[in-house]
Amino acid sequence: METRIDIIGAGLAGSEAALQLAARGIAVRLFEMRPDQPTAVHRTEKCAELVCSNSLKGTKPESAAGMLKSEMRAVGSELLAIALRHRVAAGGALAVDRQAFADEVTACIEAHPRIELVRSEVTDFDTGADAVIVASGPLTSEGLASALSGITGEEHLAFFDAAAPIVMADSLDRGALFRQSRYEEEAPGDYLNAPFTKEGYQAFIEALVGAERVVKRDFETRDLFQACQPIEETARKGIDAPRYGALKPVGLIDPRTGRRPWAVLQLRAEDARASSYNLVGFQTNLTFPEQQRVFRMVPGLERAEFARFGVMHRNTFINAPQLLDRTLRLKPGGCFGPVPLPGVPIFVAGQLSGTEGYCEAIMSGLVAALAAYALVSGREMPELPQEMAFGALLAYATDPQTRDYQPMHVNFGLLPGLDVPVRDKKERYRAFAQRGEAATDRLVVRLILSGLMRDGRR
Repeated sequence: METRIDIIGAGLAGSEAALQLAARGIAVRLFEMRPDQPTAVHRTEKCAELVCSNSLKGTKPESAAGMLKSEMRAVGSELLAIALRHRVAAGGALAVDRQAFADEVTACIEAHPRIELVRSEVTDFDTGADAVIVASGPLTSEGLASALSGITGEEHLAFFDAAAPIVMADSLDRGALFRQSRYEEEAPGDYLNAPFTKEGYQAFIEALVGAERVVKRDFETRDLFQACQPIEETARKGIDAPRYGALKPVGLIDPRTGRRPWAVLQLRAEDARASSYNLVGFQTNLTFPEQQRVFRMVPGLERAEFARFGVMHRNTFINAPQLLDRTLRLKPGGCFGPVPLPGVPIFVAGQLSGTEGYCEAIMSGLVAALAAYALVSGREMPELPQEMAFGALLAYATDPQTRDYQPMHVNFGLLPGLDVPVRDKKERYRAFAQRGEAATDRLVVRLILSGLMRDGRR
């Protein structure tokens, strides 16, 4: 009988996992509940739809985000290759035309002869497959969440996530904006910048803090993932707090004045045609009318037309340190709750596993796919070295000693220290990157020797 692996969820992690497994000759059923069961934030039925920012973060090799992309490239990430084909200008970041990106991912999945895309909600893990990868994301349906809770015996942890608004390019007042990338002197720059005067900034913050919210309460720090703090929540910490965050003016000089503005809102193109722009760092919980009123106080946005208002929603993730092993598999051989773990091996990938970030989700889908393939084919899955950016994140996220677990991006704070300490920060980060590259090369060799990866697939 043909080996089959079922994947629940066609987001970033699920799509990457499906393409990886199919490339290795495994039959895949990829379940996606959209469009029959929509979510609060998805706009289409496409696979790998980006619902928040269109940025996959930095690409500089000496950054943690850049390290992760190097690792993804080395092990043959399918979605990273697609993202690079649909890149839009964003300074040192990898931003994509989200529609073109999702269109190509969906086309690749629908065209692959070994992938069956099933438009249906899954509420039971007994699918008849040889292994299951759960990649249903932070908006996992109640039915599936209940099934997962039933086999883990763990209450799902939840935090609130927010997405920034998008405005139409032709509705912006270009005379009030200037084009420049932070810290980059070469024209013309990839970002539009809206400069505030001190008086304009103070009036804006006052209106922001007083505006009506959808969720009518102040959030505790534990409720909100730090990278997705609504801008109004940041403003509540103090009038200058946004000037040290999303509205920081450092690295920017207004060419019309020759000076650094008091505060700056950056706008990043959403697509290759630059027909719309994302308000960078402006995740929000304000009602739609209030977003229109308050955000039109930003210089250059006085007549802004909103292609999408910001939204806020609940995210769900499991207690990974207690439930997952280093291959992202639910720990077998025990009873986690009221019922035993099902006989079918279950892997958890993407944001549901508690890794935060687009590239982190893609890489987790790739790792889960390799681990599931190793399991069903009788091969050995090598452990990712902790000197790798994702290896360090995986070690942290699956360490039973990790307490009060919250979703985490890759970051240098998770990496083991250098054998010889380096005081200069730039040199230290460069040393981390060089060490990580060597660790990645060793992993690739082990993947090739174990038959999990083709020689030269880099």
